[in-house]
Amino acid sequence: MTDTPKDLLREAALFYHEHPKPGKLEIRATKPLANGRDLARAYSPGVAEACTEIVADPANASRYTARGNLVAVVSNGSAVLGLGNIGALASKPVMEGKAVLFKKFAGIDCFDLELDESDPEKLAEIVCALGPTFGAINLEDIKSPDCFIVEKICRERMNIPVFHDDQHGTAIVVGAAAKNALHVAGKRFEDIKVVSTGGGAAGIACLNMLLKLGVKRENVWLCDIHGLVYEGRTEDMTEQKATFAQDTSLRTLDEVIDGADLFLGLSGPRVLSRDMVTRMAKRPIVFALANPTPEILPDEVREVAPDAIIATGRSDFPNQVNNVLCFPFIFRGALDVGATEINDAMQLACIDGIAELARQTTSAEAAAAYRGEQLTFGADYLIPKPFDPRLSGVVSTAVARAAMETGVGTRPIADFDTYRQTLNASVFKSALLMRPVFEAAATAARRIVFAEGEDERVLRAAQAILEETTEQPILIGRPEVIEKRCERFGLTVRPGRDLAIVNPESDPRYRDYWRTYHELMARRGVTPDLARAIMRTNTTAIGAVMVHRGEADSLICGTFGEYRWHLNYVSQVLGRGDLRPHGALSMMILEDGPLFVADTHVYSLPTPENLAEIAVGAARHVRRFGLEPNIALCSQSQFGNQAEGSGRRLREAIAILDSAPRDFAYEGEMNVDAALDPELRERLLPGNRMQGAANVLVFGHADAASGVRNILKMKADGLEVGPILMGMGNRAHVVAPGITARGLLNMAAIAGTPVAHYG
Repeated sequence: MTDTPKDLLREAALFYHEHPKPGKLEIRATKPLANGRDLARAYSPGVAEACTEIVADPANASRYTARGNLVAVVSNGSAVLGLGNIGALASKPVMEGKAVLFKKFAGIDCFDLELDESDPEKLAEIVCALGPTFGAINLEDIKSPDCFIVEKICRERMNIPVFHDDQHGTAIVVGAAAKNALHVAGKRFEDIKVVSTGGGAAGIACLNMLLKLGVKRENVWLCDIHGLVYEGRTEDMTEQKATFAQDTSLRTLDEVIDGADLFLGLSGPRVLSRDMVTRMAKRPIVFALANPTPEILPDEVREVAPDAIIATGRSDFPNQVNNVLCFPFIFRGALDVGATEINDAMQLACIDGIAELARQTTSAEAAAAYRGEQLTFGADYLIPKPFDPRLSGVVSTAVARAAMETGVGTRPIADFDTYRQTLNASVFKSALLMRPVFEAAATAARRIVFAEGEDERVLRAAQAILEETTEQPILIGRPEVIEKRCERFGLTVRPGRDLAIVNPESDPRYRDYWRTYHELMARRGVTPDLARAIMRTNTTAIGAVMVHRGEADSLICGTFGEYRWHLNYVSQVLGRGDLRPHGALSMMILEDGPLFVADTHVYSLPTPENLAEIAVGAARHVRRFGLEPNIALCSQSQFGNQAEGSGRRLREAIAILDSAPRDFAYEGEMNVDAALDPELRERLLPGNRMQGAANVLVFGHADAASGVRNILKMKADGLEVGPILMGMGNRAHVVAPGITARGLLNMAAIAGTPVAHYG
């Protein structure tokens, strides 16, 4: 019998949870513990110093311990989404998953705490007693109305943020989706009629949030499994439901749905019918959020209301209302200012941040994660995707600012622009290191021509360049293709209006270009006919000619094809006078900082002269990133222990470097471990000329350099900036085919830096 898709999913999910080690979390030390000195600092006697500082000032707990970045995800498993009351132990995989999301999306450390306690007051007592351990509490999957009791007690007694995500997280994301849905529909909160199903914690919280956004209390009609909540009803009533009781003789959802602008479903499957949708207001908004089967399927809504705006709780339909858009970032902002609570202003700021981000151009990273989906603001894209890396910078900053403005922040942020940049740097691994390069590039509006102008990554990079820099992108490609792709990818830039275009098939400069190319190459076997053909088909050559003619300042090429093929045309046209390729330098951004590797592409077997030039060029470029170069020339040979091979060439390169004064540290030849381990290097060669770990590795073989570069990318999760083509005066860079749109933006900043900034 063939396994069904459900069987296969089950097997895959169980395998995921079991291997390579059970569960989804582990504890990792943040400090070294390698010797007696470390032990004395981490524990007795050194730990006493941190303890006494906290006794003197409790706020120091966030300075000397992990508390300021530590959240507890707390549940008793009484209301797990889609599973019900499964108990504390069985809820652990869910809570571990929540902790993973905190770490992945906001860098927040978590302990998941599954408490076997069904009495809400006793549960609250346990949580309150945990206060000294955590910077904030995330309550999760606790049944209604117990969750209201637990949250109320904890908020009153604890001086840290307590947030019930099932209530407030859902309400925030619903609020952001509703805000943008009304924008698309041309309606206002204060004018709409809301009909809701579901009187549980999430449903009540969503309605309360809609009131804060401007919906009028008298325009809210709440239904549950027993029908409409009306004045005088006694069956299954709670204090929270009673707030929304209507004074009416109507009793059912079917009776109150007429004229509704917004249906908000947090109940169960098939609650809303097609007929009910037909009786809603024009341009109805249907949020059918029950999981796994919504109150009505989107296709059924569109059959009777093609212009409806629809959201669900599922990932296989547009507009998934997913709490991960909220909770990591509202906690990030709250923790960073030492907030004592998460108040209404912070929640509203979170809504505004999420809604605002959806209206912006989709990030390249989100587009890559959701390839094939239309991510353009509108009826099918009301809220951003969880993997949009800008969420942290936008939402957490808004939350932190609101906390400070309302007086609940205890650690003020002096500069919110710097804070936002720090958040972006935690998401975009290259952001912090690239900042000096972007600042230098901002001093001149250089023109950057992209050879592969029709590529999606190039188009997204061009959009980002116009939004984030002073540079002027020029794209080589067919205008009609670029136009259609910009529309398809949800980009706002357009050829001719925002982007200068060179059309290889029809451009008035064609005659000038092929003549220029022929003049340069006439005595290198290029005939006029061949020059004409190349200027119609070879976009790298076209871009190089543009730079040669002064119509662009720098060329970026190589998003597809072989590196040396592109380099050949770059060298033909631009490699004149003192300009010629000296090597390719890749900056690999690793967990513990950057490591530069050269030469990764230009020379297969560099000569001693090449190696010396590579070292000099690398030192110059490393300083562009605000770093001091520490260069190791690496080989299988170690300080002369092998007579031949790369060791000999590297020793000759060292001699060349020694022949003139140098303003950077270098040493070699040596193994990579000696380059990166100062203590090992000192044992092998006491008194060597380099201090500390190398941050630049220069290899005697391209195979070695390329291998290290790729191993760091694939096995150490290294992010590459580059390769940077050295020796060409910043007039051209050949990138690797695997480069991302963010990588192209980084390369554009490097290309956009005037040569005077780095020599």
